[in-house]
Amino acid sequence: MTSRQKRFGFIGLGLVVLGVATALILNAFQSNLVFFFTPTMVANGEVPKGKSFRIGGMVEDRSLTREGDGLTVHFIVTDTAKRVPVTYKGILPDLFKEGKGVVAQGQLVADGTFVASEVLAKHDENYMPPEAAEAMAKAKAAGAQAQSSSTLIVQP
Repeated sequence: MTSRQKRFGFIGLGLVVLGVATALILNAFQSNLVFFFTPTMVANGEVPKGKSFRIGGMVEDRSLTREGDGLTVHFIVTDTAKRVPVTYKGILPDLFKEGKGVVAQGQLVADGTFVASEVLAKHDENYMPPEAAEAMAKAKAAGAQAQSSSTLIVQP
């Protein structure tokens, strides 16, 4: 083999190694990517089937129930337009309360219940993730528009 052929061989081998490394990095990134959805998006079927994602909104008042084991809790997450039941087994964060913001990570099961593997409570009354704030504002606007269009005004 000439030195030119050796050089091309090394360049080719380097490109193959670089391609494999890029593929492995992109695969790891894709498997750890978690998207955020609102209860309205979940109700509309926009969520990935069989994949983990995050759902965010407000914990509905008087929806929190605990099972006898003390670790399993059920609550409802809402964006004021739609509601999604959530089940979580574990210790809830100290700031978790009804009527407050929450983000849960997990999967949707066949009966429409979101089974959370992690629950995060917002840490400050003034803070809400931009995606959650925008989604809740859209849901509130859509709910108000639907309500105003269904209201019948009778004038004498």
